[in-house]
Amino acid sequence: MRGFLCSCFPCGISYAFFMSQQEIVLVEGSRVFESWKTPPPPVYMEYFFFNVTNVDQFLKGSKPEVTQVGPYTYREYRYKENVTMVENGTRVSAYNTKSFVFLSDKSVGDPTVDSITTVNIPAWAVMEKLKNNFFKASFISIMMNNLGSGLFTTRTVDELLWGYEDPLLARLSSSSPDVEKVFGLMYKKNGTNDGEFVYHTGQQNYMDYGRVETWKGKSNVSFWTSTQSNSINGSDGSAFHPLLNKDERLYIFTPDLCRSIYMEFEKEVEVKGIPAYRFTPPRSVLASKEENPANEGFCISPQECLGTGLLKVSPCRKGAPVVASFPHFHLADPKYVSAIEGMSPQGEHHQTYLDLNPTTGVIVRANKRAQVNILMNKISGFFPLLTVSSGFCFVTQSVVIDDASAARVHKLLLIVTLVSNFPLIIVGMGAIMLAVFILLLYRSRQQKTATEDDTSYSPVSDKEKDDSQNGTYIGLTAKADPQA
Repeated sequence: MRGFLCSCFPCGISYAFFMSQQEIVLVEGSRVFESWKTPPPPVYMEYFFFNVTNVDQFLKGSKPEVTQVGPYTYREYRYKENVTMVENGTRVSAYNTKSFVFLSDKSVGDPTVDSITTVNIPAWAVMEKLKNNFFKASFISIMMNNLGSGLFTTRTVDELLWGYEDPLLARLSSSSPDVEKVFGLMYKKNGTNDGEFVYHTGQQNYMDYGRVETWKGKSNVSFWTSTQSNSINGSDGSAFHPLLNKDERLYIFTPDLCRSIYMEFEKEVEVKGIPAYRFTPPRSVLASKEENPANEGFCISPQECLGTGLLKVSPCRKGAPVVASFPHFHLADPKYVSAIEGMSPQGEHHQTYLDLNPTTGVIVRANKRAQVNILMNKISGFFPLLTVSSGFCFVTQSVVIDDASAARVHKLLLIVTLVSNFPLIIVGMGAIMLAVFILLLYRSRQQKTATEDDTSYSPVSDKEKDDSQNGTYIGLTAKADPQA
């Protein structure tokens, strides 16, 4: 029996492992391929804007004061187009297309009506581009005054998101055709994609499942100042390898940040009855170079190295002074929080996290949260200002596994559990059969003993006293004469 146990347990575990590898691969016919191409769970994008309430005082040197307005919620539809198997099925290429539909019932107001007073990003982008040319900067400053383009602007939510024609950009585009006259945070991002991705299917190694091989034909980016910082690591955040463990780092490449980030295990959770590991980005991801020397490569220059919690992404935003952070400067240096009145970081509302089933790697719940800020420096030839990073808006991208997908995950987990425990089931059945056999053998022996005790010998004991020979008479029951 021990030999049977020793030989069966590795066999069962190996078979379950093999089955997981065969089921969770990015190939036609696998359990995950169709849902990978067209994810069924609804994804919601919630936009929160920071409305600046003291513009005049701020321009005179006061601390900016903001109030949070939102959410303005959109349903995000994402699907992969031009899906093509390459390199003998070990890779798959695709374009990630996204479209958005406004949801009034999940929003605080009408984005075409509600107005926000915020940083004038086009103006700051132009000033940043000309900051090293005093004469051009002075000329643009005069042009901005004539056009009425200030450092702040009041626009509707719809304009800030999906685009409006900026007067300064429109004037510049007449002499520079490469200048886009329309600005919007999500301008030209509805119904579009981020370029071609090539992924590992996981057939050769389950650890490579969903890992990005190339983006736009390259295996690295060129926005940063070190090889490590320019590396494309991990998946795109839509797929993770099965059989996760708590000690590993999960890498995600995100085109929005133009870099890869990593997440670490935080705690165990449960979503719709499915066990999951929660992974979150630690403080070290956006830490300063002093706190995390590996981040020095994300400094655009030694003079433009921001503190913990901020990442300047201007290299991939056409030079605009855009700075990324977590909402309300969560996990950032406290000085950024105190610099703006109205910031109140709370992990519960501002943390990014992924809840993944460790057996399958399936996302059962996720919240991606990021804030867009504008770095406002003193620029020669323009308005005098203190250096400050002002919040523009932050976005929360959330998803929870739908009931149909949850049922499929439950079914897959049941199959894996049964296969993994198959040796135990066999041993259990063997033990039950052995117990039944022993019980039957015992009862058979009891019945045989009872039959022997019922033999028809009968002693005639009353003759014993009359026996002069002191003998004992044994009376045998006479056999009946069949002819009698």
